[in-house]
Amino acid sequence: MAFNLACDEKKQFDERQMINGERTLKNVLTPKYYWLFLLTGRLKHGVKFLVDLRTDVLNLLSELKDPDETIVVQQLNITLHDLLLQWFSVGFFDLERVTWQSSCEMLEKVSNYEMIHPIKNWTDLKRRVGPYRRCYVFTHRAMPREPLVVLHTALCGSIPSSVKEVFQTEAQTDGMYGKAESSAPEDTSKIKAAVFYSIASTQRGLQGIELGNYLIKNVAAKVLEEFPLIDQLSSLSPIPNYRIWLLERIKNDVGQTFTKEERQLIGSLLCSTDIHTALKKVLSNSLWINNKDIVEALRVPLLRSCASYLYNEKRRNYALNNVANFHLRNGAVMWRINWLADPSPRGAANSCGIMVNYRYYLHETEANSRNYIERNIIRASEDVIRLAAESETLLQKSRL
Repeated sequence: MAFNLACDEKKQFDERQMINGERTLKNVLTPKYYWLFLLTGRLKHGVKFLVDLRTDVLNLLSELKDPDETIVVQQLNITLHDLLLQWFSVGFFDLERVTWQSSCEMLEKVSNYEMIHPIKNWTDLKRRVGPYRRCYVFTHRAMPREPLVVLHTALCGSIPSSVKEVFQTEAQTDGMYGKAESSAPEDTSKIKAAVFYSIASTQRGLQGIELGNYLIKNVAAKVLEEFPLIDQLSSLSPIPNYRIWLLERIKNDVGQTFTKEERQLIGSLLCSTDIHTALKKVLSNSLWINNKDIVEALRVPLLRSCASYLYNEKRRNYALNNVANFHLRNGAVMWRINWLADPSPRGAANSCGIMVNYRYYLHETEANSRNYIERNIIRASEDVIRLAAESETLLQKSRL
């Protein structure tokens, strides 16, 4: 019995020693500025100061070349990230709807932060927060009146396949929408779809901290509560960097993108046998979209290669495209690829005007998200999978 007591005491002593050792090691490894940041965060506007500081640190990291300096600054970045991660958990956010009655300060910030579809003027802004629109933001109690993430949503009769359908909705459902100035109530019986057409994170200092996915889920719950007839939730998303990837792929081997017949047709239309050089010149601006013959010749091969870019191209086993990765991590389905959905100069420069709908089936999002994150499985519609498979077949043939 005495032996057992002695063993228990020794075990308790060893555990205390281990805990004390861990505490000492943690104190040694914790940089002194951690405590300064912790105290700064308790001051008025202190959290905003630290978010801005991390923005500067990230900018500095992108410029540094010296490995030793990079290690020091990266440690500073990690310390700030970990602190902000604690303070910016979902329980500290407030979901706020922005309307024309919101403060001028908030409206101005929403306008300034909109980069995907820039807001032209106050009339345009009024329309974006008016009837058949929902604009929601996440704010933080330590950063009042500062939107952290902005989500623009269109309430439609069906899921739009182009930016034009989103912004010219008067023609979409037989005039169900009035003017931005109209005070007529929204016809809830005709609202069957909610489309997330723009989401923007406003604070670079919060990079790496999940915010947008929580906002989409909260807004989805809000609009479904307000409009119970909605049975379609989707994004209309850009495809950044697709054009760059496409031209690089054509440069490596034109046969990976175009069949022999397609190469002959495009070569004759562009009056060149050097498809890569000719297309690089043509796709450098959006003027080609006005040429019906070129548009028709490129439609099938570019839709095919775009599906391959979104569905097949990976980085660390996840989708290469960052927007695709964002929605897939949220549990969305890669649903429809839309030809010339955004023919603006910006849309043409990013993705040759192509956009994609990521569909949200709320009863499946949790399982889809888990399968994507844990098993790298991308949920996609049959059409997207078929296009990606056709592109893969062409790729394999070009390697023979």
